[in-house]
Amino acid sequence: MRAFLGTVYANSQEALGRWAAIGPNSKRGRKFCTFGEHSIILWPPTTIFNEQYIEIGSHTMIGQHVALSAGMTPGQLCLTSPVVRIGDRCLIGRGSGIVGHFSIDIGNDVWTGHHVYITDQNHGYEDATRPISEQTQPEKAVRIGDGSWLGHGSIVLPGVTIGCHVVVGANSVVTDDLPDYSVAVGAPARVIRQLVNGKWETLPRR
Repeated sequence: MRAFLGTVYANSQEALGRWAAIGPNSKRGRKFCTFGEHSIILWPPTTIFNEQYIEIGSHTMIGQHVALSAGMTPGQLCLTSPVVRIGDRCLIGRGSGIVGHFSIDIGNDVWTGHHVYITDQNHGYEDATRPISEQTQPEKAVRIGDGSWLGHGSIVLPGVTIGCHVVVGANSVVTDDLPDYSVAVGAPARVIRQLVNGKWETLPRR
């Protein structure tokens, strides 16, 4: 009996997940600035708000428990549009967070592992007489080029441009720009391989 009930419960959860998923023709999907055909946000998300400032291309899948937001609070009036753009044929891994305030532009065919975090805003800390939470939160645009792959647990910080066809290793923290056709690892991330004259070359560690 327990096995039977377990199977029924699992099947019902899977069905509910399919019904609750957000697509271009769903009520929630129509709130987005753009939501491309054959794209989907799997249920359940962690946080989604200010969808009118978010563009999602076609054939893109966003995994479960993903935080996807524009601005800091629901209903916030953003100064740019779109604040977050995710291109065509992208895959955003389970548990990831894309939190934009000014501009996050993710190109086509970008895939991420689970628990990747991308943001264009950070906390100021220069004034030692005030809590960090009360200080300025500078915003700098983030761009991730076509065909790149961000490994599990990697973090992309404000002001970074990641080129096309870039591999970011698991648990790396990207604080500076990464060139096209490169592999970067570490915290902070450093380029360890790069395509030079049509061949991949291993670079000396710095």
